[in-house]
Amino acid sequence: MTDDLNTQELLDAIEGELHKSLGDQGNGELRQYYSMLTYHLGWEGEGAGPEARGKRVRPLLLLLTCAAAGGDWQNALPAAAAVELIHNFSLIHDDIQDNSPIRRGRETVWKRWGVAQAINAGDAMFTLAHLSLLRLERTTSLTITTQAANTLQLACLQLTKGQYLDLEFETQAQLPMKAYWQMVGGKTAALLGACTELGAIVANAPQSRREAFRDFGYRLGLAFQAQDDILGIWGDAALTGKSNESDLIAGKKSLPVIYGLEQEGPFAARWAHGPIQPQETKALADQLENEGAHTYTQESASKMTEQALQSLSEANPQGQAGEILISLANRLLRREV
Repeated sequence: MTDDLNTQELLDAIEGELHKSLGDQGNGELRQYYSMLTYHLGWEGEGAGPEARGKRVRPLLLLLTCAAAGGDWQNALPAAAAVELIHNFSLIHDDIQDNSPIRRGRETVWKRWGVAQAINAGDAMFTLAHLSLLRLERTTSLTITTQAANTLQLACLQLTKGQYLDLEFETQAQLPMKAYWQMVGGKTAALLGACTELGAIVANAPQSRREAFRDFGYRLGLAFQAQDDILGIWGDAALTGKSNESDLIAGKKSLPVIYGLEQEGPFAARWAHGPIQPQETKALADQLENEGAHTYTQESASKMTEQALQSLSEANPQGQAGEILISLANRLLRREV
């Protein structure tokens, strides 16, 4: 591990490893097959580039954790590519299930190629992720590779459970707050927790530090989802690349919505009358804010962030990588320090 970490160097290395994971781009009959994957990853098609690629937060967290735990981040690159591919697999399928036409400011894969081919593209991304993870055997050991594979598989299972709850909750009139945290614990936090745990595993850190790093990622994931729920209702679509109407129209039980329903005020009364129409979203977002949902959700995100940073402190991160992890956690939630 080098003392002088360059975040851009890590991001460039992640991109290179992702290209390696996709391998031969093919030609002829399979050209479009690979195009769906490279399009979704932001490498080709109209609007390709940094904005279309996303922030690569998950693999970056993994590499930084590996370095902060005393390991060589370059050894963790196969795992970094794996978690980014898992994340993108979930996005492709999530867009289908949510009927979302836009992702990162561009048409989603299903919108461009149809649902059937998008499902297949997501399945390919999932498989490529696990093949990428197996390359850890070349940079670490068989034991570490097996531990990493078990960690990622468990996270994938939790991810599907969280997605199940997310979809199931759409049909339920009201939810207890604890049900929300169970859902996002699977849908979002489990993979982020796996990212930081995988970094510690590749660094061959002791079990206690692995658990502390995992808790950091998991709690950061809870905070991240709460913040994302804010953007899903009050965010600037031009900046987020996703419509801020879709969550309300889809009837998503996000944290602000659950809070609003608990208030049993004007928002809850309108919600009970059936699906939200596009022309109503602005007024309902304003009503939610007036009832305190925005403030409550932001305070929840901040609380979870503090818990995440406490877990990171317990993990005793080393050197510049630890400092960057703290900075990244704050920047993710626009809490610059």
